[in-house]
Amino acid sequence: MKISSAVALTAVVTLGAATNVTIVRPNEPFVPNNKLPKSHAESDGGAIVDLFTNLGRPVNWRLISKTHLEGDTGEPEGMARVGDDRFFISAGRWTVPTKTYPHPINGTDRSAGAGFAHMLVYDGQGRLIANGTLTPPGDIQYHGGGIDYDGRYIWITLAQYRPNSTATIVKIDPLTLDQTPLFRTHDHNGGIVHDTITDELVTLNWGGRNATTWSIRDYPHGFTPLPGFTPPQSSVPDRSFYVDYQDCKFLGHHMLPADIGTATGTNIRRPIMLCGGVATIQYGSSSFNLGGLALVDTQTMLSLWEVPIELLSDLGTPMTQNPIDAAVVDGKLRIYAVPDQHNSTLYVYEAN
Repeated sequence: MKISSAVALTAVVTLGAATNVTIVRPNEPFVPNNKLPKSHAESDGGAIVDLFTNLGRPVNWRLISKTHLEGDTGEPEGMARVGDDRFFISAGRWTVPTKTYPHPINGTDRSAGAGFAHMLVYDGQGRLIANGTLTPPGDIQYHGGGIDYDGRYIWITLAQYRPNSTATIVKIDPLTLDQTPLFRTHDHNGGIVHDTITDELVTLNWGGRNATTWSIRDYPHGFTPLPGFTPPQSSVPDRSFYVDYQDCKFLGHHMLPADIGTATGTNIRRPIMLCGGVATIQYGSSSFNLGGLALVDTQTMLSLWEVPIELLSDLGTPMTQNPIDAAVVDGKLRIYAVPDQHNSTLYVYEAN
């Protein structure tokens, strides 16, 4: 890890590179007391599933707090609560914007553009603790997607900002922000979760239309050395067209309520993730963005329970457009969201 007083602007090699970290508050550790909390799968994942499957429509979402995040956040993509007082937010910045092609070229619809990905660390008051630059400015894999915290590492995909492209799967140590690239995929990958029970990674491609799975139990055996590409062990389509999933959190393996279990043809424990996202709905000559949350089976991509989210930020952005996370506080379900770009606010809502 390279420490500096300003974000490093010198080019580094993306694959295998150390993170360039700007420490804004040197007296504040990245994780309080340098003690990592448990993941959702080890703590409140089952309670989140139970409370979420009791939500109906409409849901009375009560605003608990909104906290302005210090500095320019770029475009936030994923969020992980690492304890009650730390929020890790993945984001991207663009130095060269993409340009839309008049017709697809090599399976994609736009130029690569250029930029850099970074990881922001905030406390519960919205103060910036540190900013870790994950790729050098000018890189084409500058889109840091949704993230997942597994109790030890934060998992992220660093991808090109266009469909049918490439991505690198990376794990980040929240205690130091050191990153370890594991393997590359021959597709854009955004959301990612780590099933800590089967030791599998599940990633979502552009628009969350397809899920791919890799077993990392025997890593690096069976993986193509970087910078080569590693094919997934399985791939399944997303069977829901309600929203395009952006940010997901692995909740563990849980029994489903009887009515859901019957509907999905199973009465066994299923691997479940909570996903948030947004879809652009075309209605005649007009369109609007609809947000939503869903419990999703990571192996089949069956949506087990979906809830539309009609909340908007103060700037008019759908609440689930970008990073989301959840928790159970005093027996009630809370969601955390950072919907806006650059001038961002952390919103916390509770379901009543």
